[in-house]
Amino acid sequence: MTAEMPRLTTMAHGGGCACKIPPGELEEAVSALAGQQFDSVIVGLDDGDDAAAVRVQDGLAVLSTADFFTPVVDDPFDWGRIAAANALSDIYAMGGTPVVAINLVGWPRDVLPFDLLREVLRGGLAVAQEAGVPVIGGHSVDDPEPKYGMAVTGTAHPDRLLRNDAAEAGLPLTLTKPLGVGLLNNRQKTTGEVSQAAIDTMTALNRDASIAALDAGAKAATDVTGFGLLGHLYKMMRASGVGAVIDRAAVPLIDGAAEALRDGYISGGTRRNLDWVRDSVRAGSGITEEDLLLLADAQTSGGLLVVGEVPGYPVIGETVAGSGIDLR
Repeated sequence: MTAEMPRLTTMAHGGGCACKIPPGELEEAVSALAGQQFDSVIVGLDDGDDAAAVRVQDGLAVLSTADFFTPVVDDPFDWGRIAAANALSDIYAMGGTPVVAINLVGWPRDVLPFDLLREVLRGGLAVAQEAGVPVIGGHSVDDPEPKYGMAVTGTAHPDRLLRNDAAEAGLPLTLTKPLGVGLLNNRQKTTGEVSQAAIDTMTALNRDASIAALDAGAKAATDVTGFGLLGHLYKMMRASGVGAVIDRAAVPLIDGAAEALRDGYISGGTRRNLDWVRDSVRAGSGITEEDLLLLADAQTSGGLLVVGEVPGYPVIGETVAGSGIDLR
């Protein structure tokens, strides 16, 4: 960015998935869509899953999702890469294979040059090509706040979906990426300091983790994005009718995240996440408010949270009979 041009992150009220509508407010709004009855729908609105799943024939389900957000980093190419990886993640979180993507763009055409938009689109294409997914067309609007993402269509076997409502008690909980990108992204928005570790994490596809989870026999999973680890875990446990225990010390962190937490780079989205789940979280001895905020940190393009042990990834807790989340 030049001296005459604002940093991308300063043009957004929130960065990445931290700009999501708070989960409680969102659930209230989408309740207007409840009650739809279609025999072909396997996964719909009921449990706030990562993507919709519709059976089109025996042995084949089509998955559909859309995800876009405001700038999470200042480099336009990296923003495009992150947004594409994040959108594709919803398909991987369902145990599916992405097939095609289309771009979604909001652009302040009188403020930012189209050279920057080309870089954003080029970044999105680079990650889609890594995933083997064509990017064909899309939709754009003139918008005072820049936004970018993708709508993605994928496929899966109807009997091999990873769902929010399929968790059973007595199984390990696996997390496939470290936490802390929300803190590091908020630090960049505030100071301009770039975390390459955060960028590397956000641009990494969840494809291999999804395949490993399916191979391990997992039936329940979600990706950890704007509602934080606690928010997405709460949604999955609530949908499945079970509880969970998290071992705080076992939760991996991105390099620099602990320091960003210490220095107070906590987003408003993270605080809203914690407010939403607080009544369902029981903090054990030694668990601090800072620990709770870290576990509620609004992630962008985070990892998969899988019910079951996935070889090569850390186990951070377990599912249990009951309800709510215990932290130890």
